[in-house]
Amino acid sequence: MEFFTITNADAAEYPLITEIWEASVRSTHHFLTEEDIRYFKPMVGEHLAQVDLYVIRESGNIRGFLGLSGDKIEMLFIDPVAFGKGLGKKLLTYAIYEKGFRKVDVNEQNPSAVGFYEHMGFAVTSRSPLDPQGKPFPILHMEWKEDIAG
Repeated sequence: MEFFTITNADAAEYPLITEIWEASVRSTHHFLTEEDIRYFKPMVGEHLAQVDLYVIRESGNIRGFLGLSGDKIEMLFIDPVAFGKGLGKKLLTYAIYEKGFRKVDVNEQNPSAVGFYEHMGFAVTSRSPLDPQGKPFPILHMEWKEDIAG
């Protein structure tokens, strides 16, 4: 039986968390080039210290993370070795029910993420044609609309 826990992240874990981000992005963000990944990776490392950061562990090993800030879920990434185990759902449920977060921005060009959030009860409220860095990666602004407790 697999055992999962959600805990606060420690700054010493930031390098590993950044590696999980990179592995996840390489598996899901097929619209990004190698140059894009190199551009964003240092920003991710810096951003980790600016959010309330949680990790989900499987038998003690970090398998994903969740970053919360302001009124939004800023980051939710799962290590590809743990895809399909429901860890994204566990982190999102934690964000909604334990922390009260109901908004998320999602890359429009990542249909699996858009579908995940829609499946979890989120709906698109608006769209931005550029990402926050001004790059041509459209962002869907989504908000939680329904209870997923059932």
